Amino acid sequence: MASFSIEEFVGEGVLKVLLPKLLEEGWDDVPTLKIMNTDDMDALSMTQLEKDALEIRSYLHDRALMQYGDRIESSGKCLSELLNLSPGDLSSQFGMKRGHVARFMDRTSACADHLPNSHPSLATEKISLLSKNTSIQRSFQSVNSQKFHSKLPTRNSSTNSKSLQQSLASFKIKDGYIFKGIVSMEPAEPRACGCVQPPPVVEKVAPYSTIENISIQKLTPEYKMGMEHLVKTKTPPMKASELWRNKPAVLLCIRRPGCIMCRAEAHQLYAKKPIFDSLGIQLFAVLHEHMESEIKDFWPRYWGGVVLFDHGTEFFKALGGGKLLKEKFLSGFFFNPRAIANYKRAKAMGIKQNFKGEGEIKGGLFVVGSGRSGIAYQFIERNFGDWAPPAEVIEICTQLQQNRHEGHKESNTRSQQSE
Repeated sequence: MASFSIEEFVGEGVLKVLLPKLLEEGWDDVPTLKIMNTDDMDALSMTQLEKDALEIRSYLHDRALMQYGDRIESSGKCLSELLNLSPGDLSSQFGMKRGHVARFMDRTSACADHLPNSHPSLATEKISLLSKNTSIQRSFQSVNSQKFHSKLPTRNSSTNSKSLQQSLASFKIKDGYIFKGIVSMEPAEPRACGCVQPPPVVEKVAPYSTIENISIQKLTPEYKMGMEHLVKTKTPPMKASELWRNKPAVLLCIRRPGCIMCRAEAHQLYAKKPIFDSLGIQLFAVLHEHMESEIKDFWPRYWGGVVLFDHGTEFFKALGGGKLLKEKFLSGFFFNPRAIANYKRAKAMGIKQNFKGEGEIKGGLFVVGSGRSGIAYQFIERNFGDWAPPAEVIEICTQLQQNRHEGHKESNTRSQQSE
């Protein structure tokens, strides 16, 4: 289980009583609530019991184990005490399943960004249209450092969920990393001893003209408590370019909202909302089917942001170079070791799944600059369950933010000179 619903996050424990105060002070979404620091807690006059509860629930949320939140919190133990329990104690006291015990004891696990050991290394192909490759470490040092500082946790426990600062550090692009550039995808591997060939992909960025006039419809707003009723409110279609008129946007094109791999990808991306917020980047999920029951299961449990409906599958066609990138599940999954590794990665997060809807249309991800500046980055789901490397997405978004700041500085300089 994983949920970005604040009601499900706080559960029936001590934080439920505090919920009105949290909402009043602007702690109204789960990713932001999880980066609350000691000063923020003291400002709300939180008791030690409430602080311990938030720490426990943040840790469980990172590991998709929220179903144990109420039972664990009611034990009265703090997180450090819980982590010192034996696997047998976790199972007997909280009814924790064997696989869940292993995930709970894994202190390095958080939102499952990493690839499983069985997954081959990332692609080495490079199709770069960027004029420079700025290191992510250097980039983050110049991005809203004062804004980050006010939200950084200062708790001393080594078992805390990652602070925003630690999250940024984990996305440093290491020396020797081969930056895949504007168009990014995993490599194609031989399938069934070479008897099955993967579908071809277009290794060029989609022209901006193919996405700016796409007709889309907002199916959900960005999640805040009490917004559920708006899901039933139908909004009129709008032109896609309105989404990024003033701010850059990340558009996650989801193959099927009930797919375990798609849900896992959506969850791990939206969990980094505070990072994207600090960079001034909007997050959108794009679906090519409108099934109300699936929207209800998907939002806000696995994605707390705006969900869009692309009736004509135009974003998905743009990823495929003008036509839909499709593949049969038999050849694309069962005969594809990379897709199977992707499935195992999602399965390890404890995500639930169903098999409703069209699942053969491949998805991907776009990072689009503000105004008419164009597509900054494009990731193609070549194999079922491929994820855009988070470090690469954040790198691009950082560069966009830096370019906007540089543009504003130049504009201000010209204005001063003209005066």
